[in-house]
Amino acid sequence: MANSFKLPADQDTLVKYRDEFVIPTFRQMKAHAISAEKADEPCTYLCGNSLGLLAKRSKKYVEEELEVWATRAVEAHFDHPYGRGWMWIADTVHPYLAKIVGAQESEVACMGTLTANLHLMLNVFYKPTAERYKILCEARAFPSDQYAMATQVSSRGLDPNDAIIALSPRPGEHTLRTEDIISTIKREGSRIALVLFAGVQFYTGQLFAIKEITAAAKAQGCVCGWDLAHAVGNVPLALHDWGVDFAVWCTYKYLNSGPGGIGGLFLHERWADLPVHEAGWWGHDPATRFDMPPHFKAIRGAQGFQQSNPSVLSIVSLLGSLQELKFTIITPSNPAERGAQLSLVFLPTGRGMMPRVLKALEAQGVIGDSRKPDVIRIAPAALYNTFEDVERAAKVLDEVLAEVAKEGVPPRA
Repeated sequence: MANSFKLPADQDTLVKYRDEFVIPTFRQMKAHAISAEKADEPCTYLCGNSLGLLAKRSKKYVEEELEVWATRAVEAHFDHPYGRGWMWIADTVHPYLAKIVGAQESEVACMGTLTANLHLMLNVFYKPTAERYKILCEARAFPSDQYAMATQVSSRGLDPNDAIIALSPRPGEHTLRTEDIISTIKREGSRIALVLFAGVQFYTGQLFAIKEITAAAKAQGCVCGWDLAHAVGNVPLALHDWGVDFAVWCTYKYLNSGPGGIGGLFLHERWADLPVHEAGWWGHDPATRFDMPPHFKAIRGAQGFQQSNPSVLSIVSLLGSLQELKFTIITPSNPAERGAQLSLVFLPTGRGMMPRVLKALEAQGVIGDSRKPDVIRIAPAALYNTFEDVERAAKVLDEVLAEVAKEGVPPRA
């Protein structure tokens, strides 16, 4: 089975990155079905779509910053022994983020968290009028996005049930068809203020046609934004060239910044001079930031939306991982349809099959995650997973499914 996709060792250009990450062992992941002889070997970790692994370089950088904090304290803002002055710490990652999302450096900002950044962008771009007030999105959007959109709509005195057009797949299908999204934009375009989708759908792993959907939205005079939580570092992106108005993302999945890691924001160059209504001192011109002037002078572009000084520990943790990327974007085998994620729906639905399979996989040290009620997601990350990981995961899954099939489907509750 593996021979159909496994590269010879001398042709596998990614395997060298695996050693740059800390991979939990079977024992550490409590894989009790693994023999004692193998218990201290790396587990089969396929959960990068939920939380990426720790880069060894990230651990080193965080430890260095703790040392600098202890020995240089406040002086490290401008005088840093490793050349990472805290005053400019976000600038260490901006070139990497720009490359990964296909943007100019001035179009990206490493700041905040995904949902906070989404609210900032919605406050800027969602300007409903009597005629054009609707938001087009997917019905199964990540809950945080749904909450953000609903509260933004409600805060403007509108009814989310009326103002939000939430598209669902056709009956019997699990993913949205691009043609259905575009036809809705064409049909409802004069009433749509904002089109907002995920780059990669968190539940199914579907990669949306960002370029085509953005073009359709712009043709109808709609603003088009994207939640790239599961897309950044996973699929090729060219936000500037595609004309995307704005995008937001987290960095703790495929960018491996650590749990709760700092977020990212993209703002197209065409909007570089937009007024900043939620200003903070870190978005002020750095030339006079520490002079503490009474009037705000925004950095031009995305970085003008920064508010407070960012967490140094979060940024260097991200930096350590980004430096492993070497500006390489890992392309999935079929980028036209999906990202590096496989979502498995266990049938019959609603009968408790998924938890049984998930528990059995974990017992064998195959680590994915679940989305209730019936989906398991497995997501190999090319920086640290190997062909052997994929082969082993498939083998264990086959064995687990065979065992579950012997046990039979539990009766309806």
